[in-house]
Amino acid sequence: MKKNIILCGVGGQGTVLASRLIAAAAMKRGMSVMSAETIGMAQKGGSVFSHLRIGDELYSPMIGLGEADIIIAFEPAEAVRMLPYLREGGTVIVNTDPVMPVSAALGGSGYTGGEMVEYLRRSVPHPVTLECGKICRELGSPKVMNVLLLGAAVGSGVLSLTRDDIADAIRERVKAQYVELNLKALNYTV
Repeated sequence: MKKNIILCGVGGQGTVLASRLIAAAAMKRGMSVMSAETIGMAQKGGSVFSHLRIGDELYSPMIGLGEADIIIAFEPAEAVRMLPYLREGGTVIVNTDPVMPVSAALGGSGYTGGEMVEYLRRSVPHPVTLECGKICRELGSPKVMNVLLLGAAVGSGVLSLTRDDIADAIRERVKAQYVELNLKALNYTV
């Protein structure tokens, strides 16, 4: 069984770590994994995305248009930007809290992300939306948004991995002092 996953966000949101946690969990279960990341713009607050493919007979890490089973989006506009990659019937999991692009901030734009979330709701049946900022304040740190979104992906049933799979990857790949907080985010019930 193949699974094509796109993770997308803005530099500094933990997109790459989330991708690596999924990959580590899948490999530990004996699944083949291929990935490709675009992180160069992260330094400028630009787009960051990962293509992650899990399964047999993988020949390229890149996911074609209309082939993603899941988009895990850390920012609403980035979800919309990646929407052409989603297959019909695919799942979108999105943080509804926007990160204003530098160009919009300089231009005095009133970007709130709301229009992007509404577009997703019109375009995708049953997107999973989370107000990550609010939830992260409850949990005590904005730095666990990535794991909070992974927990939502696991909870949706589309990731083909369990909370225990991701928890093991967290224990192996996250600094010891942050493991408990990340496990709390992973197990947060939306």
